[in-house]
Amino acid sequence: MSLYWETADLLTAPNNAGGSLKSRIFSKKDLKSQPAQVYALAVETCKWSSVLKEVVENADILRLERKLTPIISILLAHDLLLAKKGVALPATHGLRTSIERHKNRLQAEFTRARIRRKLGSVEAFKAFIESGLENGEDGPELLRPRWIRINTLKTTLEDQLETTFLGYERSTTVSAVRTRHTKSLFIDGHVPNLIATSPNVDLTKSDAYKSGAIIFQDKASCFPAYLLDPLPEDGDIIDSCAAPGNKTTHIAAILLSHNAEPDECSQVLHAFEKNKGRAETLEKMVNLAGSGTWTKVHPGQDFLKSDPKLAAFKNVGALLLDPSCSGSGIIGRDDMPALHLPAIKNASNSTSKPHKKGSKVPEPTSEPRKRKRVDHEEALDVMVDDDGEVTAVNSEDELKARIDALSKFQLELLLHAFKFPAARKITYSTCSIHAGENELVVQKALEHPIAKEQGWRILKRENQIRGMQEWPVRGSFDACNGDEVLAEACIRANKEDEHYTMGFFLAGFIRTLEPEKDLDAEFIRDERGHLVRDIMGFPLRNAPQEESLNPVDGPVDQTLAHPTDEKDEWTGFEDENGQNGPAPLPHKAPKLGNKSWPDGRQITTKKRPQFGITDKKRKKSKKSD
Repeated sequence: MSLYWETADLLTAPNNAGGSLKSRIFSKKDLKSQPAQVYALAVETCKWSSVLKEVVENADILRLERKLTPIISILLAHDLLLAKKGVALPATHGLRTSIERHKNRLQAEFTRARIRRKLGSVEAFKAFIESGLENGEDGPELLRPRWIRINTLKTTLEDQLETTFLGYERSTTVSAVRTRHTKSLFIDGHVPNLIATSPNVDLTKSDAYKSGAIIFQDKASCFPAYLLDPLPEDGDIIDSCAAPGNKTTHIAAILLSHNAEPDECSQVLHAFEKNKGRAETLEKMVNLAGSGTWTKVHPGQDFLKSDPKLAAFKNVGALLLDPSCSGSGIIGRDDMPALHLPAIKNASNSTSKPHKKGSKVPEPTSEPRKRKRVDHEEALDVMVDDDGEVTAVNSEDELKARIDALSKFQLELLLHAFKFPAARKITYSTCSIHAGENELVVQKALEHPIAKEQGWRILKRENQIRGMQEWPVRGSFDACNGDEVLAEACIRANKEDEHYTMGFFLAGFIRTLEPEKDLDAEFIRDERGHLVRDIMGFPLRNAPQEESLNPVDGPVDQTLAHPTDEKDEWTGFEDENGQNGPAPLPHKAPKLGNKSWPDGRQITTKKRPQFGITDKKRKKSKKSD
């Protein structure tokens, strides 16, 4: 069976294989074993590797069983001693017989290892390992607290404190929950309905987790939806790159918290995800979290190809952008778990041949064979983006080229969001530590003609929601070219500081939309809704303005204006025998000056012929004759 060999190959792969252990396993296309089975065996073996190394070395089975390699020996020992079903190989398989013939000795050494740690039972031993206390400082990632968002679409913080987290000790600082030998939790002071807990308890088996009442989400990942803070007056919302759905469901929770009658909320949350596989994950998350009523998933649709002028998006007032990035801020993205391998006792590691008489036998090494960790500064061999795509990076120039390519896409996404006509606020975020994907993208966006034409500007720190105002880690002053206002407006989170978050970046954009002028409302209408016009036929405005075409201040002079009606319309002058007589003259002719129509066209005025005066002169001349 290939399970043990495939797991061994993945655990001992060179450092430049790229990505986390999980991404390596699930992206490997030629695995014969189930990826989930390989991953579980690899993780559990690494977790127990310091103990298993001790057991295998003290049992001295590597010297006795030449078929077993150090990595294979601890994989088999793990299943023999800890797996419910034992070794997953046929009873007659050579590897299984090699490990099982030493079963009693291995179990005895396992018991001694437990007693040396002063643990009274196997269950206590397992809790000790799960708590991360065995690895101590060797596994700092294990000492990070677990961040949990309370999903207010289904529950409340108070309810969860009285049920799921009943009996937990309340900590006053997030660092206090790092001592994971006890159950403790910390209520976050920046993001509402967010807590940090000790990670030694498996909450994945709790009813709250299975029902979607609690969601595992890093604190920094909660920043975008919280900063966006969608209000009822913001209209519809777009999450442009929505999978797996943590931020999408967080938006929905905040949206509903601002509505007094959630069932009557008519706002729509559009969730775009161009990858169909990830879109399925998104839909499952939306349904589990209970936000399906207000969320419209667009599976397989690229946000960049959406038309901002479509009727479906005419009410979109807020957008959350969390595009693909280098993923350099994700915890453990470039790390492999610590792996302790046993050494062969009283034998050379380089040969299995017996030593000649008189030759010096090498002393067994007491140093553990441990997989080296790669510092971030040296890890230029590969880069994994947040979609799991692995890109080879062999130099600083190649890293810069990759960042440049990502930043072009990120800028394009941001500029596209600027084009939505009713949009008033946008958040842009990445899980990257590189300024090229963060502050530089923000600067380029603000300097772009689209931003200036549409009136977009940075959301300053003093205008941000309270929790984000008070967050102490801000943007890079140098990356912002010394612009202190811009640097303070940007929000960062570091993955190696006292806040225990992932590496993250966030910035907000806002604009003030001027209400469109209702030109029709500027004009006077009669009780039948007809426009009231002056003697020249021009509509009269409601109030006198500097550019008003109404020449009369105050009430409308009925001698200059009358409602348009078919019965009252002027149809021309009667002939000389007509009874109507000449048209009446105004008391004072309006001075129109250089006026224009609302659409900008100039109004040309000509002096109207005064037919009445001419007729009077004609009558006088006839009498004189």
